[in-house]
Amino acid sequence: MIKNKFPENLKSFRKEKKLSQHEISKMLGVTQQCVSEWELGNTDPTLTYLWLIADIFEISIDVLCGRKEY
Repeated sequence: MIKNKFPENLKSFRKEKKLSQHEISKMLGVTQQCVSEWELGNTDPTLTYLWLIADIFEISIDVLCGRKEY
C-alpha cells in the first residue's frame, strides 16, 4: 500500500513558507478547519485544490503528494 504523504507535505511546505493554516485557507477560499483536516489526513482535497496548493508552493502535484522528491 502506498503511503499518502500529502498531509505531512502540506504541513511541511506551509511551515517552510511561514504560512498559517488560516492564511492558506484564505488563499484557497476554504475554511481553516478544511486545511486542518487535510493536514491530519482525515480528508483529501479535490484535484482543483491540489493544483492551487501546488501553485502556492511553486511545486508540482507529484512533489506535493510525495511521488517525486523536492
